[in-house]
Amino acid sequence: MNENEIRTRVLAELTAVAPDVVAAEVEPGTRFRDQFDFDSMDFLNFAIGLHQAFAIEIPEADYPQLQTLDGAVAYVKRQRVVP
Repeated sequence: MNENEIRTRVLAELTAVAPDVVAAEVEPGTRFRDQFDFDSMDFLNFAIGLHQAFAIEIPEADYPQLQTLDGAVAYVKRQRVVP
């Protein structure tokens, strides 16, 4: 799975949690909560969605890395690398 495919799936998970979000308008480096109404429950559901969509473990300590689109994509990409 390449970076564009990961980005597309991350955006799909984001819009599933926050259906009012327009994927094409998400600013990649800006925290989600600074762009739109995205509370702690939305964030938790987003993290769970990423866990399920990519079959990766996401410890709570890593949640800060998922606060932006670029951060979430980079995080998933690192987790999906097979040693």
